[in-house]
Amino acid sequence: MSSSIQEMMQDIGKRARVASRAMARASNEQKNQALLHIAAAVRQQASEIQKVNQVDVERAKTNGQDAAFIDRLTMTSKTIETIALGLEQIVSLEDPIGSIAALKKQASGIELGQIRVPLGVIGIIYESRPNVTIDAAALCLKSGNAVILRGGSEAIDSNTLLAKIIQEGLAAADLPKDAVQVVTTTDRSAVGEMITMTQYIDVIVPRGGKSLIARLMVEARVPMIKHLDGICHTYIDADADVAMAVKVCDNAKTQRYAPCNAMETLLVNQDIAHKVLPTLCKIYQDKGVELRVDALTRRTLESHGFQNLVDAKEEDWQTEYLAPILSIKTVANIDEAMNHIEQYGSKHTDAIITNNEAHAARFLREVDSASVMVNASTRFADGFEYGLGAEIGISNDKLHARGPVGLDGLTSLKYVVMGHGEIRT
Repeated sequence: MSSSIQEMMQDIGKRARVASRAMARASNEQKNQALLHIAAAVRQQASEIQKVNQVDVERAKTNGQDAAFIDRLTMTSKTIETIALGLEQIVSLEDPIGSIAALKKQASGIELGQIRVPLGVIGIIYESRPNVTIDAAALCLKSGNAVILRGGSEAIDSNTLLAKIIQEGLAAADLPKDAVQVVTTTDRSAVGEMITMTQYIDVIVPRGGKSLIARLMVEARVPMIKHLDGICHTYIDADADVAMAVKVCDNAKTQRYAPCNAMETLLVNQDIAHKVLPTLCKIYQDKGVELRVDALTRRTLESHGFQNLVDAKEEDWQTEYLAPILSIKTVANIDEAMNHIEQYGSKHTDAIITNNEAHAARFLREVDSASVMVNASTRFADGFEYGLGAEIGISNDKLHARGPVGLDGLTSLKYVVMGHGEIRT
């Protein structure tokens, strides 16, 4: 690593640490003022944002990036409006900082409670999604944290403009600009420095491809909130409503292919396969989705005249496609479905379609994923859809934060003791 990169990152870290103290004491009114200013600026500068983003998109196309990558990189008018709405939703949320859980009097006479506080400085490393720049900054801002954002080189122009808009919002609310800093170098050694700066950064949130997160899991010294894969399943139970199953499973796969909450494997109970698969798979093939199927699924579909099916290999069950490809397996019962999810799932999001309350209850209890759903599309596993305003990422870890990480996931608790002169005997 060059000394200049190291010096730059150390300087960013020092300034973020100083800013984090100001953010910890910032009022809810100040934070909301900054967020509303950013939302208004995002709308006012929508055409400029799209113009700058197009530069990133064209560069990515020239570099041969695939369709899923381009989809994640592109900022449409709908994307920009969703960002603005997310900012306004965050404003409407209760400020978590400073709230003290009910004090309880102890036998000694002291009163004991817990106060919610910011984590401090959060480092976010992400690829291709420029909307993360706003979403992450907004959540960190509202939760009283400072944030260092290191986006991918492919979105450098978009991220630089968005950072300028954010910093103008901070200044308008008399908050330090250093509370949100974007690393402007595309040198990858900046990431290596960032993930070891334990003296300045309290937690790292990686949002990117499997290779990035795998690297960080080996090299990072700063604790992380992360998920490695989004291998999401939907199981159609024998007691499912067929029309509902078709509608939900179509949406779970085809509403968008690139997000980590898109369904990658469909599990279908053998007793309902002949009723639901022909209708559903025609929709998939009409939309250009490649179907990778097990032997039982092939038999069902070929009996209804289906062609162009691909035999699923072992690796298909453990692949996050992020593309118009779907693995389908016919299973004997709910137990086989849950066993498959346990073996191949990534503990991200899994759903069951059923009218059987006992089966729904079992699925919710026994499937060990950050989000489990009944009769709903896996595409709902999202901070905005969960009412969090946005998300800083999705965690499939079990400690500290799990699922879409919103405001509470960016805070911690410390004990508060209120005394009246008590001494320990």
